[in-house]
Amino acid sequence: MPESESGDEFNDDVESPSLFLSCLLKYQVALYATDAFIVDIDSIQAHGTPCPTGAFPFELTVLEGIGAADITKLKANGFHTVASVHGATRKTLLKIKGFSEVKVEKIKEAIQKCLPAASGFITAMELSHQRKRVVKISTGSKQFDSILGGGFQSMSISEVFGEFRCGKTQLSHTMSVVAQLPKEMGGADGKVAYIDTEGTFRPERIAQIAERFGVDPDSAQENIAYARALNSEHQLELLNTLSREFAGGEYRLLIIDSIMNCFRVDYCGRGELADRQQKLNQFLMRLAHMAEEFNVCVLMTNQVQSDPGASALFAGADGRKPVGGHVLAHASTTRVLLRKGRGEERVAKIQDSPDCPEREATYVITNGGINDPDKV
Repeated sequence: MPESESGDEFNDDVESPSLFLSCLLKYQVALYATDAFIVDIDSIQAHGTPCPTGAFPFELTVLEGIGAADITKLKANGFHTVASVHGATRKTLLKIKGFSEVKVEKIKEAIQKCLPAASGFITAMELSHQRKRVVKISTGSKQFDSILGGGFQSMSISEVFGEFRCGKTQLSHTMSVVAQLPKEMGGADGKVAYIDTEGTFRPERIAQIAERFGVDPDSAQENIAYARALNSEHQLELLNTLSREFAGGEYRLLIIDSIMNCFRVDYCGRGELADRQQKLNQFLMRLAHMAEEFNVCVLMTNQVQSDPGASALFAGADGRKPVGGHVLAHASTTRVLLRKGRGEERVAKIQDSPDCPEREATYVITNGGINDPDKV
């Protein structure tokens, strides 16, 4: 047996002793073909890193009892992998045109047989092994990185919010270049997807920042997939498109600048607030699943709004709060406030994080992107 088929290449990445692991190492393809999916061995080698759920991001090929037309419908609705179908509710799948309750139930049963390890509990030790695949992407500032424990993490959603001219978009541009760097340089050695809702993305800024990090400007721009979101519905459609792209395993960063802009325009007034929050919640849940499934870092920028009661209620508050309410607050794993400091300095403050204490760091905006004040 060739070395690539012995399982040696996967020892560093695959450590969970699950049924799915044994199937991978022994290449028991018959298991996938029986009552479930037919997958290609080449895709196993291409997607050798397992997802946090214990599943692998195999692209859908054949479902027993389901025709090719229905597979096409699944992909058209953003379900390009086994794990993405597994994470979808029956209610969501029933919204696909032509899908009956019987057909959806067949799909779910096939998923359960194909991914038994993803359907129940795992030990904390197994989760610890899975989280070793988390990548931290630098902000471009060592001080900023220090309060984040090294940078913004993959497999989670991070949010930065603040008023205008605090550096939200400049941070997005900087990380779009840094993410392409090798891991030892604070990058993730991957491509970047950039959803722009405000029309503030500038390729020339990417070129300037790339020069600072010694990256070829043309190469840096080529590795960024850019899309201008026209409205909140289009914003969700772009996620469906990215699901197909992310299945290739080349992307490590998704930026949305900014998350609430389209939702605020499409849903105006208190009368539409409930509908807006429901649609926003669906969008954020989709984001969270993609971050975990494809080991991608999701960075969202967010706007702020005036809250006259904030100063009286919270000592030291400046009367502003992030847009999006509790729905957005709960969806963000790490939440960082950006504000103006003294002179040209800006301040980043951890507002919420499961593993980082509440701390502050200063940074500046330069021609080369986000940097430390002493580097100017």
